[in-house]
Amino acid sequence: MDLGTIIPVIVAIGVVLIGIALAGDDKQESQKRIKSVAQSRESAIKRRGADPDETRRKRLLGNIKDIEMRERQLRRARLSVGARIEQAGLTIEEKTFWIASGSIGILVALGVLVSGNSWYVALGAGGVAAFGLPRWILGFLVGQRQKKFIAEFANAIDVIVRGVKSGLPLAECLKIIAREAPEPLSTEFRRICDSQSMGVPMDQCLAKLFERMPLPEVSFFSIVLSIQLKAGGNLSEALGNLSLILRSRKLMREKINALSSEAKASAMIIGALPICVCLMVYITSPSYMGLLFSDPTGHLGLGVGVLMMGTGILVMRNMINFDI
Repeated sequence: MDLGTIIPVIVAIGVVLIGIALAGDDKQESQKRIKSVAQSRESAIKRRGADPDETRRKRLLGNIKDIEMRERQLRRARLSVGARIEQAGLTIEEKTFWIASGSIGILVALGVLVSGNSWYVALGAGGVAAFGLPRWILGFLVGQRQKKFIAEFANAIDVIVRGVKSGLPLAECLKIIAREAPEPLSTEFRRICDSQSMGVPMDQCLAKLFERMPLPEVSFFSIVLSIQLKAGGNLSEALGNLSLILRSRKLMREKINALSSEAKASAMIIGALPICVCLMVYITSPSYMGLLFSDPTGHLGLGVGVLMMGTGILVMRNMINFDI
């Protein structure tokens, strides 16, 4: 072959090799570019998927744990006499309560001694009068106030639901309840509004509300509001569901009271029957019953009888009372 034939062949082969090389580079570059775009898209999808769902779930769990811890602390603290006085809505100090209790105990002990009984009978009667009777009265006042609060609490939540649906802010709805709701709802919500006006956060106001009203319904209300304020959500829908739950609990409580009324009446009759019989026998035959109060053996029998009666009353009370 002459030189004129070889040179075109070499040029053609070179052009083909250069084209193949350039085509290969474009393919590799396009593959690299596609791979990098796919990786960046996958990382963006992961970031976008973890941020709204996982982070919000962790935030909700953290809020619920904080609320449960705060409720456990309040549950331990609400058993004190000072907390019970505040729950009863009284304005006296704890020191005044203990002074009055001690005075009642001393008066009862002196009265038992003057009537001719021994000193340990007077001491027992004075101890019961000092530590039992005032605390029972305080517990009765707390229970009555909590019943009044629960009776109107669902209606107060409905006021908040209707106010939020109509466009009112939460603070204005609380002020409406503080103005128009009956006692003790108006007092408790007025305290929340006053605390908020002084700059106290809502979660602390709700914690104080639960401290003054340690009820499951108030706990539900505090949890719903705390989670909504921190994590967001449809407040009217959440409180509407809570109102339905509270009304269902109230209906169930009333149904249980109706079904257990016969058992409660029987327990009251059985518990009062021995006391009534003792009083009737003492009125008709004082000398026959006087041995229980004058003889040491009678004191022992009287103490055993009181202990057995108290145990029976507590057992019957636990059998006919149900917590919802």
